Amino acid sequence: MFSDLAAHFHWGGPAWRDVAYYTLAGGIVTALIAAVPGFIDLLSIHEPKLKRIGVFHMTINLIVVVLYIINLLMRRGGATQTATPVILSVIGVLLLGISGWLGGELVHSYGVSVAEHRPDERSKPV
Repeated sequence: MFSDLAAHFHWGGPAWRDVAYYTLAGGIVTALIAAVPGFIDLLSIHEPKLKRIGVFHMTINLIVVVLYIINLLMRRGGATQTATPVILSVIGVLLLGISGWLGGELVHSYGVSVAEHRPDERSKPV
């Protein structure tokens, strides 16, 4: 989002448009890669309340990916002169903040996908 703002307000030259484009493309790729273990974790949740939170977390993330794909296609089509791509980026970042909070709740508050550490008898000090 910073690179979008820098490009939109002409804070550092035209290179910021390229930085915004390629970081957006990289974010889409890495989000899709991260979705695989996230979906596997979701399948392992059996408690209804946690499953609901997990599905909401996944849904927001998928909405953000679609939003960013639209954003990327708009940039390829030359829509970088308008404020629309910047607005889409801001909306995406806000949604990611909500989704990140939900994911953090699942992991840190409810222990979803966190292995319990059970010390091995062999690792006990003598």
